[in-house]
Amino acid sequence: MKRGFKHVTIEALHYEKDGMLPKRADDRSAGYDFYSPIDVLFKPNQTVIIWTNIKAYMLRDEVLNLYVRSSIATKKGLKLVNQVGVIDSSYYGNEDNDGNIGIALCNTSDRMVVIQEGERIVQGIFVKYLTADNDSVIHKHRSGGFGSSNEKEDVING
Repeated sequence: MKRGFKHVTIEALHYEKDGMLPKRADDRSAGYDFYSPIDVLFKPNQTVIIWTNIKAYMLRDEVLNLYVRSSIATKKGLKLVNQVGVIDSSYYGNEDNDGNIGIALCNTSDRMVVIQEGERIVQGIFVKYLTADNDSVIHKHRSGGFGSSNEKEDVING
């Protein structure tokens, strides 16, 4: 197995149901569409993490980058808080949340915005990456989940 998606374990679920496994829109789409597993109401300027209940596995030298879908950004005024979500290969199966992919969106508009269950919200693209000569890492193994620095979330969980 090289790369793909699975449902997280029951212990890592956030909404008591599996998320929809990501799919490409057509055979030449680069991105895999991620779907919201729940209805979410965003107040103006509110940030919400939508937990997908999905995890991604990939080769050691790959990353899954998440980008907000253009229709979500232009029509609804939602943006990814970190502009590009970076899902490292070490995030898969981590002890904190089994690799449950959370999507942190912020409503940049001055109106209420609704995301409906099953709506496509971001797209994920698998990418190879390179490392520097004499690469040095801070930790040999990942120990934390979302945010990887083990900082606590201060946003609302949908």
